[in-house]
Amino acid sequence: MLFVICASSGAGKTTIITELFKVIPDISFSVSATTRKKRPEETEGRDYFFLSVEEFNRKKANKEFIETEEVHGNQYGTLKSQAEPYLHSSKIMIFDVDVKGGLSIKKMFPQSVLIFIDVPFDVLLTRLKNRNTESPEEIEKRASRFKMESELKVKFDYIVDNSNGLKKAVKETESIIRKYIKNKI
Repeated sequence: MLFVICASSGAGKTTIITELFKVIPDISFSVSATTRKKRPEETEGRDYFFLSVEEFNRKKANKEFIETEEVHGNQYGTLKSQAEPYLHSSKIMIFDVDVKGGLSIKKMFPQSVLIFIDVPFDVLLTRLKNRNTESPEEIEKRASRFKMESELKVKFDYIVDNSNGLKKAVKETESIIRKYIKNKI
């Protein structure tokens, strides 16, 4: 079972996924690869596989990715080696990818469930500024994608509002996943 969770920067998808691990112990996480710089709080292999541009392009040329996307001037992708063990099993995999990557996964694997974490533009902008991990230029770059991402959310199976409290958004996302788990048993 594949669950793809997407959102604009600052919408809280990483926090929601972290909380899901606490309440649904049987889920696994597909660690994406990226060419962006590692943030101080991030761990190689847990948060991302941090690759050089050359290494990323080599893996892309060798067709080692399920999907890739350029986001905010950096490359991101889902490695086949991360996802393949879950594609033909009853195991549960969560993907944390950008909106276009999510739609690509759905196209390749129609059985996947797409969940968009939604937050109003002004709230996203405030969250990005408050987390102090991006420069003003990087914030502007991320903000420039908000409209496109919001327009694509209608293609998702579910839209979860995360502007009225994290606990509520986690509970709603958990409920969606549990509904599919229950139906598979």
